[in-house]
Amino acid sequence: MVSDGLVATVVLLSVSLSLPCFLYGAYYIIETEPVTWDVLIHHLKFVTTGLVLTTVPMVFWMVPRLPDQLGGLSAVHAMLGLQAYALLAFGGTGIVRIFRAKREHDLYNEYDEDLLLDEIGDETFSHWRSRLRIGVFGYVIFWVLAYLVGVARYALRYVA
Repeated sequence: MVSDGLVATVVLLSVSLSLPCFLYGAYYIIETEPVTWDVLIHHLKFVTTGLVLTTVPMVFWMVPRLPDQLGGLSAVHAMLGLQAYALLAFGGTGIVRIFRAKREHDLYNEYDEDLLLDEIGDETFSHWRSRLRIGVFGYVIFWVLAYLVGVARYALRYVA
């Protein structure tokens, strides 16, 4: 059987590898104008890879072990991670509306610089864009905090 420490090390490496994926995906979407379908797909490849590298270990290794360890740093780690995913879901509600509006106006294929995003949606479109920004930044902040607590837990349990 594989030791707990080896699995924890693989999980730490997996979650650590997700950060460069998130950072590159964010950099790419922020720096690339216009956001065409190809740009969006390239961005989503990296963000999805980062989410898989974080979520798979969480679902298959961290969550099943949580009830036996709940307390102290593990409770803080779980709470921060839960907040990160809650904010990701919050931001996802904005993504759906933005995607739909841009797709209805074919802005992923034929970008029109004169057409402002606030003009293509309904009166609440800026609200959905704000939700997306809050969700993404909130996810990153809580992800980093959960990551730091997770690294501390790893160091205390497997290194020290």
